[in-house]
Amino acid sequence: MTRLSARRAAEREAAGASERRHRGVIVDSQVIETDRTASRAGALIFSTALFVVLFAAVQGVWLASFGELGFGGIVIGLALGWLGVSAIHVAQQWERIVVLRLGRLNRVSGPGLVFTWPIIEHCALYVDMRTRSVPFGAKETLTADLIPLDIDAVLYWMVWDAEKACMEINNYSLAVQLAAQTALRDAIGRSTVAGITIRRNQLDQELTQVLDEKVSEWGITVLSVEIRDIIVPEALQEAMSLEAQAEQRKKARIILMEAEQAIADMATEIGEAYEGNDNAIDIRRMHLMYESVKDTGGTVVLPSSFADGFVEGDAADIAKALGK
Repeated sequence: MTRLSARRAAEREAAGASERRHRGVIVDSQVIETDRTASRAGALIFSTALFVVLFAAVQGVWLASFGELGFGGIVIGLALGWLGVSAIHVAQQWERIVVLRLGRLNRVSGPGLVFTWPIIEHCALYVDMRTRSVPFGAKETLTADLIPLDIDAVLYWMVWDAEKACMEINNYSLAVQLAAQTALRDAIGRSTVAGITIRRNQLDQELTQVLDEKVSEWGITVLSVEIRDIIVPEALQEAMSLEAQAEQRKKARIILMEAEQAIADMATEIGEAYEGNDNAIDIRRMHLMYESVKDTGGTVVLPSSFADGFVEGDAADIAKALGK
C-alpha cells in the first residue's frame, strides 16, 4: 500500500512538471511566462462569427442563384470568410496591434476594430499594455561572503511602446524576466548576507533602476521590484545564530564597561567634591540612611559612645538618680 501511494505521488509530480514545462514555466529559475490568450475570447468569437456569417451569406446567394449548393459555392464561401477574418480584427481596450505591410512596419492600431488589407498586410503582434506582475528568483546564488542564498521576488512592468516591443526584441516577456533574474544574481554577488537583509528596500530600488535602464530600449518600463523572501541554507542558520549571539554579548559587555567607566569617573568627581569637608560627608550619610529606611520602615542602629556626650557633673547626677 505504501509503495502504491509513493508511485502515485511520483506520477502526479511528473505530470505537474510536464504541465509546467508545457505552459512555459522554468522551475529552477522561477520564471513564469504568463498566458496572454485567455482574455482574447471575445475577439476570437467575433472572428468566428464573422467567418460563419460570410460563409452562410455566400451559400445563400449561391442557393438562390443556382437552386442548389455546390462545390464552387463552398470554395467561394471559404475564401470570402478567410478574407473577412484577415481584413477585420478586434483589439481589446488594453491591446495594440502591430501591422506589417509586405514585411515592413506600417502602423500600430487599436483598440477597437482594426482593418487590414488581406494578403499584403498582417497583424504581427498583439501587445498587452497592462501592468504585469511576474514572480522570479535566484537559487543558490553566492553572496560576497560566499554564502548561497535563495531569493524570491516579484517584478511589476508594462509595455509603453508597442512598436519597439515588436521590432527591437524577439520575445520581450521572456527577455524581461531573464534580465530581472540576471540583475538579481549580480546584486546578490556584490553584497553580503547582512547587507542584503539590512538593505532590502535599497536593493529593491537598485534592481528597479538597473532593469528600467536595461529594458527601456525595448519600449518597456519597470515599475518596481519587490523581494518577497530570503532563504538561508539550514546548515548555516545555526552558525549565523551563534555568531549573532556572540556579537550581541560583545556589544553588551562593551556597554557595561562603558557604564562602569562613567560611574567611576563620576565617583571620582564626587570624592573630590567631598574631600576635606566632614560635615558634607555626614549629611550625605544621613541622606543615604534615610533613603534606605523610608519605604521599609526599618531601624538603623549605629554603634557609638553614649557617655561621650555628657560632662562629669551630668554623669554623676545620672548615677545618683539611678542609685535611687
